[in-house]
Amino acid sequence: MIKNTLLISLILFSFFCYGQNQSKAPNPLNEQTIVRGEDGMVYPYNIWQSLLRTGKYSIRSRNTKSDKGEPEYLIYELSAEQRKAIMDKMPKPRTSDAFQEGEAFKGFKVTDMNGNKYDLRTNTGNVIVLNFWFINCPPCKAEIPELNELVKSYADNKEVIFLAVALDSKYEIKDFLKTNPYQYNIIDDGRFMADKYGVKSYPTHAVIGKDGIVKFGTVGLAFNTVSYIKKTIDEALTAK
Repeated sequence: MIKNTLLISLILFSFFCYGQNQSKAPNPLNEQTIVRGEDGMVYPYNIWQSLLRTGKYSIRSRNTKSDKGEPEYLIYELSAEQRKAIMDKMPKPRTSDAFQEGEAFKGFKVTDMNGNKYDLRTNTGNVIVLNFWFINCPPCKAEIPELNELVKSYADNKEVIFLAVALDSKYEIKDFLKTNPYQYNIIDDGRFMADKYGVKSYPTHAVIGKDGIVKFGTVGLAFNTVSYIKKTIDEALTAK
């Protein structure tokens, strides 16, 4: 079972690993693919696609065919063991040119939408998690629910600072948040910051260690993007 899970998930990884300015990989599973839940019900394309993006589900063959002779697939929830096996087998998410590991982070001074002030030019002792995004970026929106879970997992840890640098205006973001809650601390009108760091593809993520060194930088949305961000945060928190 795990072997089949890995095969299908790695195929799906190729499909979901994309971002602005990155070409879409061929997808053997598309909108016409028949995907059923464990209750036998057919799942709409957008539903099973969203479930896969959480990293908590996978797809395998049901070994059945539709009335038209087309193969059917089963979407099911992964066990912790299966999820870890898949993540361990996947390649590292695409590296960001803007935030290269091992480089010193050139901090900034900014105020977020809620009036919170940050001076990261001399920041020490905190792990900084950045996300450069914009409202009309499909992969940016797709990963928000999982990013919210990430923020929630560090709710009691004041050493981790989550900042989302948005290209959009405060008005546009506030309207967007009415139906798309986002738990990062959001910086509006951040195009000047994206230009400063050379961010050209979205979403772009970076994790900065307590020592002010970039520990991880990635671009686009891969199946294991958020899990890799979490892995890096945990390593940065325990580093001496």
